[in-house]
Order: sequence, then C-alpha cells, then structure tokens
Amino acid sequence: MTTVTQMKCACDSCLCIVDTSKAVEKAGQYYCSDACANGHTEGSGCGHTGCTCHS
Repeated sequence: MTTVTQMKCACDSCLCIVDTSKAVEKAGQYYCSDACANGHTEGSGCGHTGCTCHS
C-alpha cells in the first residue's frame, strides 16, 4: 500500500502541489494556503510565485 504524501491543492484553479503533512486541511480536502482553504475571501492568489488562483 502506498501512502499519498503529495497532491494538487483542492482549489480548482490553483497549480500548487501540497505535501499532505503540511497542507491546510478543511472538510477533508487539502489546500496549499489559508487563502485557498477559505475560498479566496480576500482576493485572488495564494502567495506562491506564478500562481494566480481564485475561487
């Protein structure tokens, strides 16, 4: 059995790959940042270079 330790951020438009041990977990989904986890209530972007994700 293989344990997945990296996966794409659950935010649809986000390009980030997150380490599940360091990710922000919300409702069973893994996000790269609080911005993604909270639906980008304060605008676009997750703070990672080159990523312009939004809700």
